[in-house]
Amino acid sequence: MDVTTCLKSLLLAIHQYRDNRMAHNAAQLQKQVEELSGMQCVRLLSSGQVLPSECVCGLVELAGDPNTSPALTGTIISLLAQLVCDDESRDVLQSSYNLTSTLASIIHCHSATPREPLVLQCLKVLQRLTYNGRIFHCANYIHELIDFLMSNIIAEVNVYIQSHNDDITMPCLGLMANLVRYNLSVQTHIKALSNVKVFYRTLINFLAHNSLTVVVFALSILASLTLNEDVGEKLFHAKNIHQTFQLIFNIIVNGDGTLTRKYSVDLLVDLLKNPKMADYLTRYEHFSVCVSQVLGLLHVKDPDSAAKVLELLLALCGVSGLRSLLCEVVFRPAAPRLRAASRRQGAGLDAGQKTEPGLALIQWLSSPAEGEELCCLQALQLLTELLEEALGSQVVSVCVLGFVELLVPVVLDLLQGLDPAAPDSQLRTHCIRTTHTTSLLLMLCSEDSVCRVVSRQMSSQLCLSQVELLLSCCHNNDPLTCPLTGHDSSLSQVCGEAVLKAVELMSKLRQQVKDMETSFYRILQDQRMVTPLSLALTSSHREHVQTGLRLLLEATPLPDFPSLVLGESIAANNAYRQREAELSVKRVAVQQDFPAPMGKSLSGPSPSSPSHSIHSLIEKLQNGMESKEGRLQDLLEAKALALSQADRLITQYRCQRAQAEAEARKLASMLKEAEQRREELQVELGSQVLEAERAKGDIEELLQHNARLQADSQEHQSLKGSYNQLLNRFNESERLLKELQAAHISLIKQMDTVRKTQDTLRLQHDKALCELKEREEQMKSFQSELQQRNRDITGLRGELRDQEERGRAKEKEREELEETVDILRKELNKTELARKDASIRASSLELQKAQVEAKLQKKEDELNKHSSMIAMIHSLSSGKQKSDVNLSL
Repeated sequence: MDVTTCLKSLLLAIHQYRDNRMAHNAAQLQKQVEELSGMQCVRLLSSGQVLPSECVCGLVELAGDPNTSPALTGTIISLLAQLVCDDESRDVLQSSYNLTSTLASIIHCHSATPREPLVLQCLKVLQRLTYNGRIFHCANYIHELIDFLMSNIIAEVNVYIQSHNDDITMPCLGLMANLVRYNLSVQTHIKALSNVKVFYRTLINFLAHNSLTVVVFALSILASLTLNEDVGEKLFHAKNIHQTFQLIFNIIVNGDGTLTRKYSVDLLVDLLKNPKMADYLTRYEHFSVCVSQVLGLLHVKDPDSAAKVLELLLALCGVSGLRSLLCEVVFRPAAPRLRAASRRQGAGLDAGQKTEPGLALIQWLSSPAEGEELCCLQALQLLTELLEEALGSQVVSVCVLGFVELLVPVVLDLLQGLDPAAPDSQLRTHCIRTTHTTSLLLMLCSEDSVCRVVSRQMSSQLCLSQVELLLSCCHNNDPLTCPLTGHDSSLSQVCGEAVLKAVELMSKLRQQVKDMETSFYRILQDQRMVTPLSLALTSSHREHVQTGLRLLLEATPLPDFPSLVLGESIAANNAYRQREAELSVKRVAVQQDFPAPMGKSLSGPSPSSPSHSIHSLIEKLQNGMESKEGRLQDLLEAKALALSQADRLITQYRCQRAQAEAEARKLASMLKEAEQRREELQVELGSQVLEAERAKGDIEELLQHNARLQADSQEHQSLKGSYNQLLNRFNESERLLKELQAAHISLIKQMDTVRKTQDTLRLQHDKALCELKEREEQMKSFQSELQQRNRDITGLRGELRDQEERGRAKEKEREELEETVDILRKELNKTELARKDASIRASSLELQKAQVEAKLQKKEDELNKHSSMIAMIHSLSSGKQKSDVNLSL
């Protein structure tokens, strides 16, 4: 089953359950909600379609109804919890469906049982819904929600439950941290309560909790409520603020998860917005070490954690005293390995990404996947801030230049990959990324040495193709043909900003990159440049207007620049803005004339249209009257009540019916008025459409007339050019004639001078001939002397060759003697080694001889002993024999 079919079935089940709240309909509706939850349609409300909006509207209304079963309410809230995970859907749920008040009403209805699973589920959804969101304290059940949170937080600190199964302390603290952050009205309401001091003491006690998440929540609430009060002065005093900083950094690095890291980063960002806290952090001695540990978190692959780390680093860059320290941590330690990485082509990023924070930032820039666009944009902003600080010094360090050489190819890759046929969301993301990328490149080009690095890797074709693709996207989303949904956030506006930044970059590099100047002037004369220029010149941002004026100053002298079309576009933009302002005023007036009706729900969202709400109210009234009729008939038939009691009930019923009919007539009249107003608005809309069509026809006629004028202008320019050429040739000929006449007069004067000079030279020539003859005689004498000396030199050269031959012979004899000496030395060394071996063997033999002699002496002693023993044995044996003989005898 696809999503559309599931949504249609869900909407039908919602209507059936709303009409008849039977158990079967409730089970069917719960089944449909569970099926939609199983499809994981997180971006269901991002499409802006009517069917999902009606389904969510009905579900929120049923969830806020106290008559809905808790099981069905829990299933609906589970589906809403999935939708809250998407940022865009979360904003829609909070602004259009009033989900915060609905969930607060559910918690208020079950406040007697705070540990009920439904209450815990609502608290968790509210914590996601209110994160980084603004809540109005005057909304329904917000005061009751604050009282519920404070009472449970104060009660829980005494119990001090550490179990995660039935503990509501953590969601209560997280939701309270969201409510008090950047919300002065909620802060004022809490400070006016009678138990606020007890609440402060409770939060201070939670700072000793064994869960880091609870500690962060408590510290965030205290920072929001007491930072500028006496309690905050004591809690965040200069004596213990360094311990607080160390605690926050430790939680960021070693936190329990992404949720804890998010809130700890938010806490430190909030503290940095206080000038006193920022000054304390600049004097924190372990800041560099802590920032290095935080930068190490960029190596993880979790986009949510990386986004919060980059958000913290951007906040640190906002403090002037911390930006330079952050540059030292990011760039200076990286110098040796960065240079090594730049020489390793294939393993450039992977080899050092586990140690270098700068390379981790580059890694988040390269090929951002889905879900990582925010990290890519934050990394671009952070690098812009850090490199601006690093390049602002008098001397750019070598490590920064090496880092830029690694950075520029990755940044240039971000400019590619634009598909004009892609969905608007992808085009918008690419245009925003292009704007940040070109801003970074423009900042790099502000320094000469770094600009040379950029210009070496930049090509005019890349800039030209990128600008043409952006212009095609901008032209397809022209605000004159596609109405703006929000001027600053429209796709045409975003594309226009990207185009202006890219063209400004081309202007910056037009002297350094080949063919860049030609491409720059070609783009300025493109007709499609009218849209971004007109949007920039009519923008409310000063930077956009200044950029548009700079480019307009460059483009105005060009012959084919469409200045007339630009003027028409600027006028059309201004007229469109004025018309939008008038329509917005009319919309506000219509909304004030038709207030949203109140239903039976405690805080359900307004219906999608007035006619829908009126029909639903009429159906409810009719159902109520029919049920009352049946109940009276059953009472009359079954009980047979007294006539007076029956008359009283009938009279009461008739009064109620008359009131209902009067209310129905009133609603019908309101419906009729609404229809009349709708018809009037439709007529006005038709007249505006006709006016737009006429304006479109006028624009087409103006464009045709402009084309004819341009053709005439081109012909006029060509004739004017031919006339100017002929005039230039005539002036040139006249000038050449005057020059030739002046030259003729000067040549006559020179000829007279030459005649006089010739006579003088003739005399000098005769005198020189005489001197030349004398010199020739001298040269002959010199040549004879030179020949004699050459003969002497030849003889000397022969003697020198004999001496060289004798020297070579002696050198050869000396080399032979040296070889002989080397041979003798080697034989002597061998003899010496043999002598040493012989002496060592002799000493070993002498030692062996002494040992053998000692053994021989020992053997001789033993032999003597044996000999004496043998002699004794012989002597004894001979005596015994004699005695035996005697005995035998």
